[in-house]
Amino acid sequence: MATLTAAEQTARNRSNTWKDIKRNRWAYLFISPFYLLYAVFGIFPLFYGLWLSFHVWDGISPMQWVAFENYTRLLVDDIWWQAIGNTIWLFVGATTPQLALALLLAFIINSPYIRGKEIFRAAYFMPIVASAVAVSLIFNSLLGERYGMINYALSFFGVEQINWLGSRQWLKPSIAIVTIWQWTGYTMIIFLAGLQSINPELYEAARVDGATTKDVFRHITLPLLRPVILFQVVLSIIGAMQTFDIPVMLAGGTQSSAPGGTGRAGLVSMILIYWTAFKYTQFGYAAAMAFVLFVLIVIFSLSYNKWQGGNPTD
Repeated sequence: MATLTAAEQTARNRSNTWKDIKRNRWAYLFISPFYLLYAVFGIFPLFYGLWLSFHVWDGISPMQWVAFENYTRLLVDDIWWQAIGNTIWLFVGATTPQLALALLLAFIINSPYIRGKEIFRAAYFMPIVASAVAVSLIFNSLLGERYGMINYALSFFGVEQINWLGSRQWLKPSIAIVTIWQWTGYTMIIFLAGLQSINPELYEAARVDGATTKDVFRHITLPLLRPVILFQVVLSIIGAMQTFDIPVMLAGGTQSSAPGGTGRAGLVSMILIYWTAFKYTQFGYAAAMAFVLFVLIVIFSLSYNKWQGGNPTD
């Protein structure tokens, strides 16, 4: 059989591809609405936003091309960097304890000594089902300075009233507490699924060889659970960098005269983007913020992925 040249092989592959498309044309026709909608509401806004970031536009007047002026302005914008700092603080202060607590709860519920696991799974997962706005309204009441239930409970221990949502010192911890409460159950379910996918025979073989609980966790559970942990941490990075609803509700809402609350302590990047676009009508500048945030998310996610990939557990 004669060997085909590269050009002939490419032509044959192209011909086979078109034959496959013609043979499956009805299948492509039925799935085409999804791709059309995705192109209109996904791809087009993405490229339009990138184009918009190189302009000055108030939503009414004609656009003015300013090239990279919006991006260079971000480099010296103290409010933007404060928002980025608050966002990173909330990721470290909320997501890290949430991941640790979720992993601990997953281990406890996965224990063979626990009864009624379905009840615990449902109870811990319920907060994520609730709307973030409803959750924020409930915690606005609980964290009230004068009539909040949390301050009332702390008063029995001699703790003075804490201005949870009105002080620069306590606003970020308050947002972190609500975030941990709402998302721990969801993360726990992901970790629990990862734990239950590990073959129990590996644990039995390790115990027969005399491995301790610490050795089993270090050399079996953690390495096999590592892809799940990596997946959840990357999702948490993306979610933390894009958080909006809980901070904006606890910091006064979208109609507040001061975005981010007292001292802009609750001003995260998404709130600033919202205010810049829809309050200050600087749509080009807001688009530049959004793309810089996108780049930061990619950098943080890839950095963590590379760091974990380069340091395998012994």
